[in-house]
Amino acid sequence: MFNHIMVGTNDIERSKAFYNTVLGTVFGAAPPHADTAASGHKRLFYRHEGSTFAVTQPINNEPAAPANGATVAFKCASPEQVQAFHDIAVMNGATSIEDPPGLRVGTLGSHHLAYVLDPDGNKLCAIYRMR
Repeated sequence: MFNHIMVGTNDIERSKAFYNTVLGTVFGAAPPHADTAASGHKRLFYRHEGSTFAVTQPINNEPAAPANGATVAFKCASPEQVQAFHDIAVMNGATSIEDPPGLRVGTLGSHHLAYVLDPDGNKLCAIYRMR
């Protein structure tokens, strides 16, 4: 359903260092394709297994701000990968939020989840859906 997800940043180099480490270490994602929009704003495109996650300087020249109520969720292959995502993200400047990483059982089934805020305040989730 989705082609890509893009979040804003106020510090493209800080975001590049953060996401290179987190996405590269946890998922094996390659370094991003970096480009500059016609407007002069820098963008990073991480492509992995048919998905694209992008980070951009806001093209409207306003400060980047996280979307209230929005979460970007990364699909993990195991509970251990969920924990690794959380731990590596926190070691690289993210803030752990909500309940500690772990199993959640609810009306939609059982999941292993971890939530963090990236250095710009974007809410990220690592999720492993149990079958």
